[in-house]
Amino acid sequence: MNAGFGRIGLGSFVRKGEKRPRPQPPASVWLNRGFLWLLAAILVGGAVWLLTAPSEGNVAQTESVKLALASVDSAPPTTAPDTSAADAAGLDRMKISSQTWRRGGLGSKALVTFTVRNDNDYAVKDVEIVCAFSRRDGSHLTDRSRVLADIVGMKSRKTFARVPVGFVNVNADQATCSLVTARRA
Repeated sequence: MNAGFGRIGLGSFVRKGEKRPRPQPPASVWLNRGFLWLLAAILVGGAVWLLTAPSEGNVAQTESVKLALASVDSAPPTTAPDTSAADAAGLDRMKISSQTWRRGGLGSKALVTFTVRNDNDYAVKDVEIVCAFSRRDGSHLTDRSRVLADIVGMKSRKTFARVPVGFVNVNADQATCSLVTARRA
């Protein structure tokens, strides 16, 4: 007669008060789980990268900034004021007196600190700047522009601290910012 004890091995008996050791999964299970987590992280990162808006450094913006700079530099002087000249401020009496830049946003964004000096007899607003970034050897990388909605009072100066102007190339080492346009306040 069999009482059903044939399936119990000798190692399955545990003394009273002792705990039975838990079986550990083999190392291959941990490697498989790690691989699955890595694969999931790559998939999520790729989806986020595809869904985010494209960077501000597209070719169209770079070309429009160059065209805007060329039109400001080559604009002939007007004798009769028209509607566009009435809104534009005199950039000849405005300048950036000091500027520095640093990286922010995990090293991908440019943060520019600069001081705008307004020697005009009127206040200005909507000051647009363009910053040209270059490598250490001086070769041009990219241009970024930004419109500042703050008002710079007449015969005064205003410092703008850590203004984000956009994404920059990792090789960017130098930045030169200049004024493009401004309007009377």
